[in-house]
Amino acid sequence: VILASTLLALVHPVAARSEVTPVQKVLQLMEGMLAKGKQEKHDEQVQLAAFKQFCDDTSVEKKRSIDEANEKIDMLKADIEKYAATAAQLTKEIAEHDEDISVWTGDQKAATKVREIEKADYDALHQDYSESVDALQRAIAVLQKQAHDRKQLASLVQVSALKDLSLIPESAKRTIDAFLQQDPEGLEVSAPEAAGYEFQSHGVIEM
Repeated sequence: VILASTLLALVHPVAARSEVTPVQKVLQLMEGMLAKGKQEKHDEQVQLAAFKQFCDDTSVEKKRSIDEANEKIDMLKADIEKYAATAAQLTKEIAEHDEDISVWTGDQKAATKVREIEKADYDALHQDYSESVDALQRAIAVLQKQAHDRKQLASLVQVSALKDLSLIPESAKRTIDAFLQQDPEGLEVSAPEAAGYEFQSHGVIEM
């Protein structure tokens, strides 16, 4: 601006003699450049202000986003710790349940084995009882058929076989022995028409 004023003062006398001088053209060009520079400066200031506002707005937005992200991170960390503790607890409980299942499985196998042994014992005992009952029924039938006077003494093999049964009580076996050890000759009578054997097994049948 000072340079332009000085040039104008120097060329003022000349301006009166000529309409446009080269100096004036230079001054006009410089004034145009100055105005253009001012406009460009203003435009740059406007752009800078707009860019600064954009940066400020972006900075605020990013700061808010960062704060929200950090808060979310803290929440996720808390959730992770919570879920990790839950997972550890569940893992412990699973291990305890696995141990319980193992124990119960062993108990079940042992109980099944015991039941199988008990069933085998029951089946054997049931068969023994069945055989004993059948033998007793057959022996009782024989004795009942002998519950009358006969001319001849029938064979008591089936009655004697009762002594071999394991389920027959010892008292019953002694009664059977006493019955079988009776002297058939002592049971005979002198009269020819009398029976040769009189039934003596009522006690065995009642037993």
